[in-house]
Amino acid sequence: MLSAVNLCIARFVTLSQYKESNKVSLSWISHDLPKPFDPERTATAFERWRALAERPAFESISDQIVEIATNAQTSSVLAALFGNSPYLTNLCLRDPGTVCDVFANGLDDAFKTALDPVRESAKAAPLDQPTTMATVRIAKRHAALVIAIADITNAWSLDKITAAISDTAELTLGFTMAHCLSALARLRKYDLPNPENPLKDSGIFAIGMGKLGAGELNYSSDIDLIFLYDQDVVTYVDPDRIHQDLVRMVRDIARIMEERTGDGYVFRTDLRLRPDPSSTPPILSMLAAETYYETVGQNWERAAMIKARIVGGDHNAGNAFLEILRPFVWRKHLDFLAIQDIHSIKRQINAHKGGSKINIPGHNIKLGRGGIREIEFFAQTQQLIWGGREVSLRCKATCETLRELTKFGQVSENVRDEMLSAYAFLRTVEHRLQMIDDQQTQTLPESDEGLHALATFLGYTDRAGFIADLLLHLRNVENNYAELFEDDVPLAGATGNLVFTGTEDDPETLANLRQMGFENAENVSVTVRGWHHGRYRATRSRRAREILTELMPTLLGALAKTTNPGMAFRAFDDFLKGLPAGVQVFSLFTAHPELLELLAQIAGTAPRMAKYIGRNAAVLDYVLMSGFHEELPDAQDMIMELDARLSREDMVEDWLDCARRWANDQKFQIDVQTIQNRHTPHAAGRALADVADVAIRSLFPRIADDFATKHGQFEDGGLAVFALGKHGGQELSPGSDLDMVFIYDVPEDAEESDGDKPLSPGHYYIRLSQRYINALSAPTAEGILFETDLRLRPSGSKGPLATHFKSFDTYQNNDAWTWEHMALTRLRPVYGPENLCKKVVATTNAVLCKKRDPDRLVREVFDMRNRMDAGKGDNHPWAIKMRRGGLVDLEFIAQYLQLRHAHDHPEILSPTTRDVFKNLDAAGILDGEQAKFLANAGSFWLAIQAMLRLTTEGPFDPQTASTDLRKMLATAGKCDDFEQLQAKVDETATKTKAIYDLIISDPAEKAGPIPES
Repeated sequence: MLSAVNLCIARFVTLSQYKESNKVSLSWISHDLPKPFDPERTATAFERWRALAERPAFESISDQIVEIATNAQTSSVLAALFGNSPYLTNLCLRDPGTVCDVFANGLDDAFKTALDPVRESAKAAPLDQPTTMATVRIAKRHAALVIAIADITNAWSLDKITAAISDTAELTLGFTMAHCLSALARLRKYDLPNPENPLKDSGIFAIGMGKLGAGELNYSSDIDLIFLYDQDVVTYVDPDRIHQDLVRMVRDIARIMEERTGDGYVFRTDLRLRPDPSSTPPILSMLAAETYYETVGQNWERAAMIKARIVGGDHNAGNAFLEILRPFVWRKHLDFLAIQDIHSIKRQINAHKGGSKINIPGHNIKLGRGGIREIEFFAQTQQLIWGGREVSLRCKATCETLRELTKFGQVSENVRDEMLSAYAFLRTVEHRLQMIDDQQTQTLPESDEGLHALATFLGYTDRAGFIADLLLHLRNVENNYAELFEDDVPLAGATGNLVFTGTEDDPETLANLRQMGFENAENVSVTVRGWHHGRYRATRSRRAREILTELMPTLLGALAKTTNPGMAFRAFDDFLKGLPAGVQVFSLFTAHPELLELLAQIAGTAPRMAKYIGRNAAVLDYVLMSGFHEELPDAQDMIMELDARLSREDMVEDWLDCARRWANDQKFQIDVQTIQNRHTPHAAGRALADVADVAIRSLFPRIADDFATKHGQFEDGGLAVFALGKHGGQELSPGSDLDMVFIYDVPEDAEESDGDKPLSPGHYYIRLSQRYINALSAPTAEGILFETDLRLRPSGSKGPLATHFKSFDTYQNNDAWTWEHMALTRLRPVYGPENLCKKVVATTNAVLCKKRDPDRLVREVFDMRNRMDAGKGDNHPWAIKMRRGGLVDLEFIAQYLQLRHAHDHPEILSPTTRDVFKNLDAAGILDGEQAKFLANAGSFWLAIQAMLRLTTEGPFDPQTASTDLRKMLATAGKCDDFEQLQAKVDETATKTKAIYDLIISDPAEKAGPIPES
């Protein structure tokens, strides 16, 4: 079989001999061809061209090669190529037969000849892959040369040029698909209905999108493709492998089309316009694609589908699919919200009406102001709005659409003409840019020399004339485009675009994001596009995505106001990821922008809170209530409110959910005010403890009554709940669990409860205690109320959940360790019979006021702290609790001194550490300055701990902390700046440890080891 080159040469020789005395007219060659910009390169290329006549490979066309170089008309064409485009120069020198064919037989005939080898896709069926690759590359190369000559000589109109490039892509793609389908069938994996014509009825097809679909490809264009298969047509040998093998086949098609070999490449392929490209394979079933478009298809995807056309494979199956999608693209009655979404997309492009600055060097003539994209968008948005009812507007080609819009009365004749003229001019500039080095670019040169070279290639005598014409067209497009926005309030950022449609990053949007403070603008753009693809539950509904489009500039503006917009954006993404639905929350943000400001602040400083809001979005409603930012909740008001809510519910499950919703609102208010430094750490700790107390006091009686319906009660018996640890001291931090102990009492003669299913006292109160614990910590749809910790009960985790009072009394007086008595200093009654609570408190005070051996006590406290340090110690400077000189050392001082001196000074006892130090000062046990320092140190540590728990996950690292967080920590610690705070942290820890050593370490070491008993 003759190669494509030899076929062309043989054909040229035959025709040249036949037309020796009657040559084809060269009247198609323009008289105002571009002058060669580089004379030296032109001369060198002509020398190489003439030398081709001496080569044996071109012996049959040597006379024609010489004649073309000497003829005034043909040599001027070569000069325009040689002097302006290294790429086209190489094509001419590589394929002189194509050049000869053009001048001998005309452009139309030469173009047909170039593509003849790939015109019948069925011929690819028996070919091996190397032959297929060579065939499509040579065909593309020859066609590209013919098209370039037609373009530069102005012999073809723009429509004909773009159609020729599109035909080249379509024919080479079809040829490649036929080869790959046949190759798959030869592996006995796929039953081809028509092996002799592989594409026919195959059920596999390629949809051409964008400029390929519209027949408007540019010279060095990528081709946008969507590969689908009809699951009802494709007959596969191994159904379990169908998808895997089809994906491999599509990847082979893409590789054959775009891989560079010695013969060049065919077309770069882009598969990103398929449904949700980052999470779907390169080929989908028709059913999967149809489902996507019906459920999460976006308006910009509707706009993209306007140009969709079957360009390869089974045309019948493909056209049937496009018919299925017709209602998605062309809505008969376009609803108002969809129109609003289209307008939102427009308004997020920074449209200017005259006077805006366009910097010509480096300007992108496709995506920049006044560029090709604006002309296309000008047409497509109006098609979406009106095409559902006006069939004539359902055009694929941009120019045809503009003309139809004028007929429809939506675009004036003057605007139409300006846009058509600009489109032709800008597309021509685009082609010349790409012809220089065969690069897919729409960006003008940065240098004056580069602009001058481009102007010359376009036929201008100087750079100024080109720039003047270019600016005229860009201004016309910009002004006409801005007319679309006249009735809309602008949504774009003050500095530029905020557009996230399509699959490409908008250059002005990226520049605007960077100016707003988002360092990784590309990541922001990709993530936002993922939101619009319905990746998260919150954005799966069309309505949610439409509101989000409208909201986007406000949202990004709010995040940009934080000192670390990138971190704030990532936290907001986490928030969105956890959000179960989006319409209500996005609507709330639209109606109340201040909520967005608050969320941005939280996202920028407290990502853990942002995640919580994502899981509990209803809490945002609570923010809008009066007083949210003004004062912390009052315990009495809270119990009245929660009781009122619970009284409206009848079931245990409903009580639990109701209490969780209520408590989450209260905790959120406290946490927000904490990060805003609106209250002292003690006020916040007490408020969080009040929330826990109120939840217990409101829920537990109802749980007890429900339990009694089955098991009855004990007359004169009861169960009491006592708080220990930070809960007991009313110093809770965000996220703290509740240290608790359950103690019951019954008459001595009580054997079992009086219900239908009686229980012994121990079993009764242990099971009731378990119900209480579940009420607090069992997860429901609303989450958990509080985590609980019962390890401080008598005998620890080995002891029963509920302890009889007598057992408690006996254990504390006879068996408890010193560390258990230390924990007992923070016991506080929360709920239960008054008499029982008084008895437990009396026993506790009696135990704490026992006279103790000072040496043994101090040594046991000292040893306990050392064991804790060895097992759980943390020398990280920001480990507020466990570091030496931190909260634990400070609490050990308070608890030790209470056990040491309560026998003589019972008034020093208090579950609240700060109050203990005040009492020790009043009793003269601690030096006044020491007491004051320790009390303030406790407040300082609690403030820093609360802020860190709200804002960080894992150890705090000052090096990676945001400026906002560092500032918040400094304010919480009552410091002017973070450097001062760091110094205060070290100073407080050092001084606290020194006091600890003075009061505990030194006396303990002097006392020596505890003698074995």
